[in-house]
Amino acid sequence: MTPGVLYVVATPIGNLADASPRALETLRSVDLVACEDTRTTAKLLARHGITTRTIALHEHNERRAAAGLIDALRDGKNIALVSDAGTPALSDPGAWLVQEAHRAGIRVSPLPGPSAVAAAISAAGFSAPRFLFAGFLPATRAARRKALQALDLPWPVVFYEAPHRIADTLADLAERFGPARELAIGRELTKKFEEVARLPLGEAAGWLAARPEREQGEFVLVLAPGEEKAAHSVEPDAVLDILLEAMAPSEAAKLAARITGAPKNVLYRKALDRAK
Repeated sequence: MTPGVLYVVATPIGNLADASPRALETLRSVDLVACEDTRTTAKLLARHGITTRTIALHEHNERRAAAGLIDALRDGKNIALVSDAGTPALSDPGAWLVQEAHRAGIRVSPLPGPSAVAAAISAAGFSAPRFLFAGFLPATRAARRKALQALDLPWPVVFYEAPHRIADTLADLAERFGPARELAIGRELTKKFEEVARLPLGEAAGWLAARPEREQGEFVLVLAPGEEKAAHSVEPDAVLDILLEAMAPSEAAKLAARITGAPKNVLYRKALDRAK
């Protein structure tokens, strides 16, 4: 290994057999593994007889822990960054550490692999040249409904959702987009009780209620594309204003940029001005 490299390593989203040979070899060879939760990563390492030392790097300590990891990388240590499941920095911690590594002139090397977003899109079957990953919708119903106003797009939209909010989210999606709009539901992807269903939004609540165990586990939702709209109907400032009613300025600017293609830094400045 070249010394002083930060490896961003995708790990299984459920089935531990999905770990790639290259990912396992990297985890075995680095000096340190930075983990979202050391207990979760310990299960993967133990399965493959890997004894590399681990350190916690999660949303509550990332900025503090990153400083020490950057120092170790400068000293020539190799570090692997992993999250609990899937690809780090994609609705998971890690982006700050990667950013600081770039700023310090440290080489960053991605090891692609499992991603719940990619898995859900591949199993949904919606043909489109692009898709939008919207992450987690706001937790409160009022904020969630506001956010959905900006997401009627001519390409698939991917959401993550927690089990205790899935019923409410399905109801809000049906109300906003109508009972005929299709939705692909991925539940417990790659795990023992995996389910993938594609159905009209009007049938989604019934599907969920048909089996009590369905209100458990992790969900990835893929909303079918809406109708193509004229370019003027996707106005960056209008989208930003809607999202600011439901999200913090940084998140609203990021999502508005994804939706409209407008520069994120410009939208962020506008978001801060509106928040004053």
